[in-house]
Amino acid sequence: MKIKFKVRKHFPDGYKLRTSSFPCRAILVQKQSVVPLSSEFTPETERQRIQQLAFLCPKLLADEFTRFEFPRRLKGNDVGQKILYRDYSMAGWGYKTVEKADLKYPLIHGHGKQTRLLGTLAVSRGLGDHQLKVIDTDIEVKPFLSCIPQVKVFDFASRNIKEDDVLVLATDGLWDILSNEDVAQIVRSFLKENRTDPYRFSELARCLVHTARGKKNGHQWILDDNSPASYDDISVFLIPLYNRDEDC
Repeated sequence: MKIKFKVRKHFPDGYKLRTSSFPCRAILVQKQSVVPLSSEFTPETERQRIQQLAFLCPKLLADEFTRFEFPRRLKGNDVGQKILYRDYSMAGWGYKTVEKADLKYPLIHGHGKQTRLLGTLAVSRGLGDHQLKVIDTDIEVKPFLSCIPQVKVFDFASRNIKEDDVLVLATDGLWDILSNEDVAQIVRSFLKENRTDPYRFSELARCLVHTARGKKNGHQWILDDNSPASYDDISVFLIPLYNRDEDC
């Protein structure tokens, strides 16, 4: 898990929260609202940055990948045909005549949670992974990964923080299975039912992990409805935001 996170830094006008995360998501759960506090960086959301790097440094593709994005994998009979494509300078789609070089594996392939960079990673920013290579090749993935975080400042003085208001910070193993609203519902219900438990925030984090992990069934992990559970690593932090000292 790769996180850069600062909470409750004091300013003269109240508390502010600064968040910046890589393959993580942070949300503020209150009684009547859920506030996203971070953005996720994937090969899909950072397509143009990644494609531009491939344009500037084509050697990084080792003549095995194409930087162009197509709606589907191309086949030999597509050569000479006009197909929709996207490049680093394009927000939308255009047409190009398919060349033989376009039949190579795409630098970015897939859609949604199945999108992969160089057929390997589902994230596009992070720390480490210096030795990571595309399987069975010497092609390095690290040059395409950015270590620059996105930083957001959230001013608590603008919100009425209550006792059960919490920050949920978790890796993508949780969010692959649970939506923001799913997590918020679990948080509210659990805290309401365990109000006197001094360890309730730790137990709530454990509950969220177990919910996303599901139960083992043979060689698989499944949810209560028999759908696949999360196979990724899951780390969850529950950070209470209420400051009792302010009531004294």
